[in-house]
Amino acid sequence: MILVTGGAGYIGAVLVPKLLDRGWDVTVFDCLLFGREPLAEVADDPRLTIVEGDLRDHAAVSELVASRPWQAVIHLAAISNDPSSELDPALTQAVNCDGLEHLFRRVKDAGVPRLIYASSASVYGLKQEAEVTEDLSLEPLTQYARLKVRGEEILAELVDEHFCGVSVRSATVCGDSPRLRLDLTINLLTDHALTRGEIRVFGGDQERPNIHIQDLTDFYVNLVTAPADRINGEAFNVSRENSSVRELAEMVRAEIDPNLPIRTVPTDDTRSYRLSAAKVERVLGFRPRTPLETAVRELRDAFRSGRVADPAAPIYRNVEHMKRHRELWRASAEARE
Repeated sequence: MILVTGGAGYIGAVLVPKLLDRGWDVTVFDCLLFGREPLAEVADDPRLTIVEGDLRDHAAVSELVASRPWQAVIHLAAISNDPSSELDPALTQAVNCDGLEHLFRRVKDAGVPRLIYASSASVYGLKQEAEVTEDLSLEPLTQYARLKVRGEEILAELVDEHFCGVSVRSATVCGDSPRLRLDLTINLLTDHALTRGEIRVFGGDQERPNIHIQDLTDFYVNLVTAPADRINGEAFNVSRENSSVRELAEMVRAEIDPNLPIRTVPTDDTRSYRLSAAKVERVLGFRPRTPLETAVRELRDAFRSGRVADPAAPIYRNVEHMKRHRELWRASAEARE
């Protein structure tokens, strides 16, 4: 029996069906900011329970955690990425830190044996090293990244021989999902190629790590049953490969149309780092298998089939959707009740 917070989001909508396929009973706790549609294909599965709720509602979180003998909790729920977090810093603090801490403490109090935390590679900040490894210092640059670090610190304070906690520092994710996002690097570049007739690159020289959503969700599934003595108190980088933004644009162009122009636009975002995934392969034998080109092909097919009927719709971009639907997140947990 597994509890997945944020299970109706971009990653959760791919992860939850995999957990069900493995035979787990799964409960999703999600504010459903993007609706129930991301889980529509598995909504009738008797092993799935969807609970609409808000991490800011501490009473509801406590009640849910105490309601069942969970084997594991996978914490995906968050105000995701820097631009979304900057819309309302107080909201981000309430969800990504205060709500997180309350959840983590209640999970341990309830005797749940394992908690898997979706951290982020953004915790490292800017690094000059050739490859960023897990033993480097954490120097977050934004509120989103600082709170991801704080989440790791809270988890580190709680883990012991009876409570296994592990943090996942994922590279930027790409690929198709029932809750599709087009505001992530490869997905965004592919959207440009398919809808604008050109690929617009901000900067271009920045090096970034990327991973396909199928590989990342496979890793979460593996962590549910990984030996506790190999993962307890650990953080793992998870990445397929490192590429410059320009190289990613050229990859997209090669898949969509070799004649597409690539237009470079100046940017203030000069963050550049190369993420090492050597530790996760050494400790757990995990190696991502899905080429990044697969994400481009998936999105091309989704667009051409009409499944993405209106690629410009705000629902495919976190910040735009949140701006359009402030009523869904501006209210406090008390007001929701």
